[in-house]
Amino acid sequence: MSKTIIVSNRLPLQIKLNDSELEITPSIGGLATGMKSVHKDGDGIWIGWSGLTEEELDDTLIKKVDKAVADENCAAVNLTQKDIDNYYFGFSNRTLWPLFHYFTEYTEFEKDYWESYKKVNEKFAEVVIENLEEGDKVWVHDYQLLLLPQLIKEKRPDVSIGFFLHIPFPSYEIFRTFPWREELLTGMLGADLIGFHTYDYERHFLSSVKRILRLDVKFNEVIYHDRIVKVDSFPMGIDYKKFHDAALNHTQLKTKDRSELQKRLDDHMQSSEDTKLILSIDRLDYTKGIPNRIRAFEYFLNKYPEFKEKVRLIMLSVPSRSDVPQYQLLKKETDELVGRINGKFATVSWTPIWYFYRSMPFDNLIDLYTSSDVALITPVRDGMNLVAKEYIATRTKQDGVLILSEMAGASKEMNEALLINPNNFEEIADAIKQALIMPVEEQIARNKILQERLERYSVEKWAHEFMKSLNATKNLGQVIVAERLKNTLQEQMISEYKDAESSLILLDYDGTLAGFQDNPKNAKPDEDLFKLLDQLNNKPNTDMVIISGRDKETFEDWFADKDYSLITDHGVWLKKKSTDWEPLERLKSDWMENIRPILETFVDRTPGTFIEEKKYSLAWHYRKADPELAQIRTMELNTVLTSLISNNDLTVLQGNKVIEIKSSSVNKGRAVSRLLATKGYDFIFTIGDDWTDEYMFEEVPEGSYTVKVGFKKTKAKYYVKDTFEVRDVLKKFIDS
Repeated sequence: MSKTIIVSNRLPLQIKLNDSELEITPSIGGLATGMKSVHKDGDGIWIGWSGLTEEELDDTLIKKVDKAVADENCAAVNLTQKDIDNYYFGFSNRTLWPLFHYFTEYTEFEKDYWESYKKVNEKFAEVVIENLEEGDKVWVHDYQLLLLPQLIKEKRPDVSIGFFLHIPFPSYEIFRTFPWREELLTGMLGADLIGFHTYDYERHFLSSVKRILRLDVKFNEVIYHDRIVKVDSFPMGIDYKKFHDAALNHTQLKTKDRSELQKRLDDHMQSSEDTKLILSIDRLDYTKGIPNRIRAFEYFLNKYPEFKEKVRLIMLSVPSRSDVPQYQLLKKETDELVGRINGKFATVSWTPIWYFYRSMPFDNLIDLYTSSDVALITPVRDGMNLVAKEYIATRTKQDGVLILSEMAGASKEMNEALLINPNNFEEIADAIKQALIMPVEEQIARNKILQERLERYSVEKWAHEFMKSLNATKNLGQVIVAERLKNTLQEQMISEYKDAESSLILLDYDGTLAGFQDNPKNAKPDEDLFKLLDQLNNKPNTDMVIISGRDKETFEDWFADKDYSLITDHGVWLKKKSTDWEPLERLKSDWMENIRPILETFVDRTPGTFIEEKKYSLAWHYRKADPELAQIRTMELNTVLTSLISNNDLTVLQGNKVIEIKSSSVNKGRAVSRLLATKGYDFIFTIGDDWTDEYMFEEVPEGSYTVKVGFKKTKAKYYVKDTFEVRDVLKKFIDS
């Protein structure tokens, strides 16, 4: 039976070592809760680090840990202290975390960190591969394992892999500063489905894929080698029932059963009828905007002094990465701000800020959520922020107001909250006042909608929707009609070729025999290609023809001393073995004078583009242009050209990062039909990579082998991955 393998940096277990005895308790975090059903379904396995380094464990303890985690349907990845220092505290938290949250000034690009990050991702891959069986699915989580999907896919291309990023993905302008940007993107693209919390993060990722890797993106699908990678947004929910039920139980507690914290909160609330509590809960992290929040509260007290002695801000800051310098400075700044403001505003009976620097048990969190009239959540950048959702889930009477930063991922689905810019103190102060005086009817109206949405799209629904989309990716490739030219098909093809009395092999050049270059003149044949073509050209009973959109002059230069059959200019000129060039079409070129100025205008407006002028066609190349700008310009240019050429016997061809204008009476299909009319062939093989080659595929007889280079929509029967695979296939003809 197939299973789902979940992979995250840490196992969903708290493992402690006490005098060589293991103490194991389940984690209660959002991810552990959300993945519970996926983990249990279908005999799933969860892979991650146990929390204990190799230095803490001897051989006996390692076996104990392995058995203990296996009993929980988990498997541990063993990491050293150096791994944790460099991969986790170093690269993950000093490089990726600040960069992805737009704190470039805190980002450290250390090569040692990067090498460790690669090494640890490989360790995770080894454990995943050990546990993989036929039909299994893998779901990889978060920024610590960005390279893992590709490492698994390389070893097991048959496995369905999902990846979810739980933090923001930064804009292209931020991400491009990262030294190993190609490697990270390639690592993520090993997945079949890549998920983000919001459409913004999805859009930033796709922009980087287009601009850095120069891959084709159609809506939210990336064409990568011979696969389609789907990219989508899945806003993570919470265990709504857990928080709502806990809040209901809390309201029924008798006074004597209430916690000490709750009794203190009750005392404050009972001190006056119009007393209000504002709640702030965060990890102490620079992404959370805590100093700004404190200053904004000070601004509120100065702007609206009538709320002094009536409002208290309860701040819970959970310790985080306390050994990192930025976090130490943040704690110092926070402590000083709280001290200064309390010193400035406090009276005998009132302290404006209650500040707790510690983690709190679940029951105390419920105390805070249920007692607070307002939740003030103002991160400067946050992937999702589940605290905002938890607060709403605990409002059993549907009262209370959520003030939420528009920079949190949760803001995209919580429009009924009061959304603010976390850097705008004026806006925050006004929002606090609005929240404090908001009529209960309005509070209920807003929270009713929020609660219905949160209850419906719970964390379990989030996990279910992701897995459903991952299963659906198996059908993505079916829209591409062509079949992969696998080894078994190649053997059958070569067998037919050997039995044939007369064979025709039609070869496109750019993107087929040679890879693309920024400057087309640099794509000249290398020595290996010349050797391969010479051998193929000398095969008995075989006519090899290179058929290209290249101009005659270029091919004369490149193949001057070769006895190849050549067709150039998409079918204008033909040179057969041992003969001179002959025209297949009689064409005019006077139309170019009218079209060239238009193309020049687009060159001026689109940096990185240029015009290639051939004898019978004009080509506008945009391979070096910004992909997103090029996408707009190609639509504009197509519109302009289509209206101009409609009555001029011209056609516009969309090639690979090129638009070419030529006579509509010329195409590779017409040239091939003339070849076929002069001689009968009982084996035909034709291969090409772009739309100009589709005319060839249409023209050759039904039983021919038509092959597309790349994973694209095509009329060809088969496809190969890239130019390297093309050469491998041609070598099989030679070796036959």
